[in-house]
Amino acid sequence: MADHIKIRKAPGTWVVRAGGAVLGESANALELTEGDYRPAIYFPREDIGMAFLERTASSTKCPWKGTATYFTVSTAAGDLPDAAWSYENPTEGVAAIKDHISFYTDRVTVEQL
Repeated sequence: MADHIKIRKAPGTWVVRAGGAVLGESANALELTEGDYRPAIYFPREDIGMAFLERTASSTKCPWKGTATYFTVSTAAGDLPDAAWSYENPTEGVAAIKDHISFYTDRVTVEQL
């Protein structure tokens, strides 16, 4: 793993909401910090209502984490394109985030309970 990336168990219980609906809640979330970026909370897939998410054709490549795939979050108020991402096959150094999903906090609400 790159020295500027740290992964730890996120303390407490975390929730993600969009359009008034709870998409997921987890006491097993991970916090990934990368350099000067704001920490990202990664939720285990089993703690997310995957019926709210639809994978898109979007992807990006990070030299330290691998290829990210993206998801549109569907809400009663409308769709939020590419509001969530996941590393389906992360690099060895960040293998802990496999089977986890993170969300853009400018599109959905992610908070510690």
